[in-house]
Amino acid sequence: MKDAFGLPQSLLVLGGTSEIALATARRLVARRTRTVWLAGRPSPALDAAAGQLRDLGAEVRTVAFDALDPEGHEAALGKVFAEGDIDLVLLAFGILGDQAHDEREPLNAVRVAQTNYTGAVSAGLVAARSLQAQGHGSLVVLSSVAGERARRANFIYGSSKAGLDAFAQGLGDALHGTGVHVMVVRPGFVRSRMTEGMEEAPLATTPGAVAAAIELGLRRRSETVWVPGALRVVMAAVRHLPRTVFRRLPV
Repeated sequence: MKDAFGLPQSLLVLGGTSEIALATARRLVARRTRTVWLAGRPSPALDAAAGQLRDLGAEVRTVAFDALDPEGHEAALGKVFAEGDIDLVLLAFGILGDQAHDEREPLNAVRVAQTNYTGAVSAGLVAARSLQAQGHGSLVVLSSVAGERARRANFIYGSSKAGLDAFAQGLGDALHGTGVHVMVVRPGFVRSRMTEGMEEAPLATTPGAVAAAIELGLRRRSETVWVPGALRVVMAAVRHLPRTVFRRLPV
């Protein structure tokens, strides 16, 4: 169960090698969390992430999970929930893709969409049903400001995040009053392995800053979290720009 401040004692990370997810897990373990499940493709990176959290004092287990294998989501998540209640599920997997290359190779674009959206819909629904069955818990979904309005530079990734964001909001409405809390997190440009070598966007942030915002959002039981918070105002303006103007922006 969660503590008096709304922080989880048990955590399931879908996307167990995500830098944002691991920063969040480290932060929560330092507070209250004692049991962590890392779900992801079996790899040395997943094992190393588990070892780092064990060194912090958490009981950590890994479970094989592949966003591109929706048929296996029931079994993977069922194995975790069969071991006991989960206070927080953090849906953190996703890929950026290569816009220019993926436009020329549609199957690569499909992989981005299947990972970021289709896989998330499957895993999100399975997790939500399990949380609802136990009568409590939070589902935190890592979205992106890229989903607020499709940009020429990354509309494939952005469209997948737009779909994910809409899905998560609708799921939150569907679960309202059930004891399950859904929180959508919209970071801007995050300095991480995923964005290494890319030109940094204004209001760039870090995995640690996103983790801090997630913790605060859990304490407040927020439904939407922007990181940094100033992006809420910026994107409100961007969202309403005439298309002819938006198209000429260097984005």
